[in-house]
Amino acid sequence: QVQLVESGGGLVQAGGSLRLSCVVSGRTIRGKGMGWFRQVSGKERECVAAINWSGGTAYYADSVKGRFTISRDNAKNAVYLQMNSLKPEDTAVYYCASRSELDVGLSVRAYDYWGQGTQVTVSS
Repeated sequence: QVQLVESGGGLVQAGGSLRLSCVVSGRTIRGKGMGWFRQVSGKERECVAAINWSGGTAYYADSVKGRFTISRDNAKNAVYLQMNSLKPEDTAVYYCASRSELDVGLSVRAYDYWGQGTQVTVSS
């Protein structure tokens, strides 16, 4: 059974930082693209960052470029999202996702497995 477990969410003031972690079990992430998405109630889930199998290619949504960094540790079967200079509009539930393909995936449909989500709340 494949499980993705996110951690690291919480409440932070604007300008602060959080680091989200996603540990995968039941499936190796080697050779697979990974992504972080976020969703606000009533809105579609959007990709904020994605990384290819080697970590050599990353995608960032325009809204988070220069503030968020995605990384992966294949030995730990984990992916991370470092979030700096957080803004109130970053408030959302953040989800980790895994896909079978090597490359970066940008859409919800591109991913096979999802975590349960972790809440990030940024106060002004």
